[in-house]
Amino acid sequence: MASSSSSGLCGLFVVLLSSLFLVGVQGHVSHTHLSKDDRTVILVARPFGFGPNGVIEVEVSDDKIFLPENAPAANKAEIGFFITTAEAEAQLEDDLSEGGCVLDNQNIDRLFTFQEMDAQRGMDGKFEYVNRISPDKGGEYSLFFANCQPGAVISASVRVALYNEGPNGVRDYLSVGEALLPTLYMVMFVLMAVAATLWGLVIFKERANSLKIHIMMFLLVVFKTLSLLSQAGRYHMIRTTGDPHDWRIAFYVFTAFRSLTLFTVVIMIATGWSFLKPFLAEKEKNVLMLVLPLQVIANIATVVLDENTPAAKGWFTWRDVFHLLDIICCCAVLFPIVWTIKHLREAAATDGKAARNVVKLTLFRQFYVMVVSYIYFTRIVVYLLRSTMPFEYIWVSDAARELATLTFFVLTGIKFRPSEENPYFALADDERAFPL
Repeated sequence: MASSSSSGLCGLFVVLLSSLFLVGVQGHVSHTHLSKDDRTVILVARPFGFGPNGVIEVEVSDDKIFLPENAPAANKAEIGFFITTAEAEAQLEDDLSEGGCVLDNQNIDRLFTFQEMDAQRGMDGKFEYVNRISPDKGGEYSLFFANCQPGAVISASVRVALYNEGPNGVRDYLSVGEALLPTLYMVMFVLMAVAATLWGLVIFKERANSLKIHIMMFLLVVFKTLSLLSQAGRYHMIRTTGDPHDWRIAFYVFTAFRSLTLFTVVIMIATGWSFLKPFLAEKEKNVLMLVLPLQVIANIATVVLDENTPAAKGWFTWRDVFHLLDIICCCAVLFPIVWTIKHLREAAATDGKAARNVVKLTLFRQFYVMVVSYIYFTRIVVYLLRSTMPFEYIWVSDAARELATLTFFVLTGIKFRPSEENPYFALADDERAFPL
């Protein structure tokens, strides 16, 4: 049993630590299939914030226990499901390091074991469990499966529904902290739609000074606007039915185009393409060819994460891949800005047009600060907000991220807008094609 306890502690530590990074959108009615799974602790459902009338529904079917040959019969009282709060997780790890089965720990709320399932199955062999969270125990809980039997592997189909009931009995499948997200994303959709309209009017009014990059910037804002609309639709459907339905497809499509366009636009602006020159240098092409395929893989990872529960094998690997690729892409887009700043600094000292190049140099330095600030805020500050604020205010991190994105788009549009008065575009003919 000591070996089982040690592996159980490691497994629990991994899933508890990983649950801190779960920021995707998933319906709170989920289906999980375990196929001869030997993991000791499995995160079945992401953390969910329950109010005074929270309900947990679990349905288990086709469950089987596989044991090594000549092994004694499994103790089904040591296989089952439990929930725990974030506050109890640290103490739970300490307790398990001393040995014992997680289902016997005082820092968890055990729901049921396989032994109890055998006594309460329906005629169809399915086991259905309903647990109503008492009003004084509302909070954020994670649902786990535990297998404390050494050598035992488990197969089962598990359906989980997590929701809060309103005064009239209407089910709300959104966590308490997500209740405002449909409204938030609809408001951000309206604001981004206004920004897209204004940018389109600027391009039309200044069409004589508009360049290809301005059209790409417009497409970026359009894709972002549509992704916000799909987010609002997803959360609304999850609230009412527990599943995003066809809104997930719209979200995947628009988010993929938005991600690809965002990094492309940032790289193009950073290299001065269409502004300073009509071509990309070889090293700039290499950055673009690195970032775009990585974004495609990152989008695939997003789909895998969203279409599966954390209980799926490989789920955490895909999550780590997504975060790693996102960090690589964010770092890669900074190199072209640095190269352009270096070139402008050298040009200001050698080509006799110091004043004009100083203006461009200042602008690129400001853009560099904007990009770094945007990456830092949306990747680090937003995560800190989500992980440190009470579960009732999870929506604040989403609001902060979307407002930061809108601010970044607006500031970039102002600084690189098509206008004769913009000193950045006051270029002589011989400056249109300098090589970097």
